[in-house]
Amino acid sequence: MNNSILVVVIASGVAYGTPLLFAALGELLAERSGVLNLGVEGMMLSGAVMGFWAVQRIGGPGGTVLLVAVLVAALAGAAVSLLFAFIVITLRANQIVSGLALTIFAGAAGLSSYLGNDLGLADAPAKHQFAPVDLFDLGDAPIVGPILFEQTWLVYASWALVALTAVYLSRTRPGLNVRAVGESPQTADAVGISVTAYRYAHVLAGGALAGVGGACFSLALTPQWVDGITGGAGWIAIALVIFAFWRPELCLVGAYFFGAFQALPFTLQARGVTLAPELFQALPYVMTVVVLVVVSSGIAKRRLGAPGALGVPFVREER
Repeated sequence: MNNSILVVVIASGVAYGTPLLFAALGELLAERSGVLNLGVEGMMLSGAVMGFWAVQRIGGPGGTVLLVAVLVAALAGAAVSLLFAFIVITLRANQIVSGLALTIFAGAAGLSSYLGNDLGLADAPAKHQFAPVDLFDLGDAPIVGPILFEQTWLVYASWALVALTAVYLSRTRPGLNVRAVGESPQTADAVGISVTAYRYAHVLAGGALAGVGGACFSLALTPQWVDGITGGAGWIAIALVIFAFWRPELCLVGAYFFGAFQALPFTLQARGVTLAPELFQALPYVMTVVVLVVVSSGIAKRRLGAPGALGVPFVREER
């Protein structure tokens, strides 16, 4: 029963959806503050390459090394997002153009590729990697065992993060403040909320989570480094935020749906069924078009619940 194609696809969908979930939650935080970050793919690749570098270069027990590698990946993603934040928040540049430029700069043909080649990371398996754990010895339970109780610690951490993000945005004062910043920065500024500080903090947090999402690829799914290892996952993560109506719990559902879609060809191939790879390779680009169409129209703000000031630079009025 646990080897049925449905169970295998769902369990694989959870694993493949985890990097999407981390990146989508990071993008959600940035967008809730009013910043549209299209540089997620570049931040994920930066996290992937630096996380893999850390696991190859740092000695010690495997668990400790992997934890440090994830932190390094988060710092790498945050560092790239800091550059983006300075451009779009301080300099008030166009967020769409800046995000696309950042992805080119840090993407598969840019900084991440240079770092991977210069640090000699290619063609070497990871010295340590996240492997599935048999949680509570329930991995063999019918149906739910492989899906819920035989995943990596990254999967379980992402579930906790979904709950924390939902509580943060709906039940805490800083979370309510960031929602106010995203809806009406002028009003938030008038009542003493620092729009710039909140936007910087949440763009940096989003970049850090995107970096962790990238590390999921190089330390768990395909524990190695190759150029463009994320395969456009950053674009799918951005689209997920829209499809989830800017709600963390729906990001989880959407991430696993797209994760299962990505895992499907590998599962079918193992059973002798081959699908056209072009269908799946085109998905990130289709998602990009959908994002740009929705965000550039008024539909997102009127019907889907997008933050009112999403993509709009904040200019403080003189008093």
